[in-house]
Amino acid sequence: MARISGIDLPKSKRGEIGLTYIYGIGRSTAQYILDKAGIDFSKKVSEWNDEELSLIRNIITNEFKVEGQLRSEVQMSIKRLLDIACYRGLRHRKGLPVRGQRTRTNSRTRKGKRKTVAGKKKAPKK
Repeated sequence: MARISGIDLPKSKRGEIGLTYIYGIGRSTAQYILDKAGIDFSKKVSEWNDEELSLIRNIITNEFKVEGQLRSEVQMSIKRLLDIACYRGLRHRKGLPVRGQRTRTNSRTRKGKRKTVAGKKKAPKK
């Protein structure tokens, strides 16, 4: 069982894909880690021996912020924006897109499920 930073890596996946299951590590970072450890990218996680696993673990802990440490840093950055009440902070507070996307249509991920508002009634003719 390959366990790094509190995450169980999938055994059947290739090394570069398996490492991306750790929050904060993408494809290019995973390739960098494996390259530095001298492990082939296509080697499966189940084929890693204890020495290679400890080498990968050391590289990750020494060079990268991952999982809980990274999540808390991101939350602190958002909290700072909320506290100083800048434009981005206000968008976070209102639950609207932060990076300039349009909101008349789309942005359903940030706004949530549609809240239907009834149409305006026509005035009766006299």
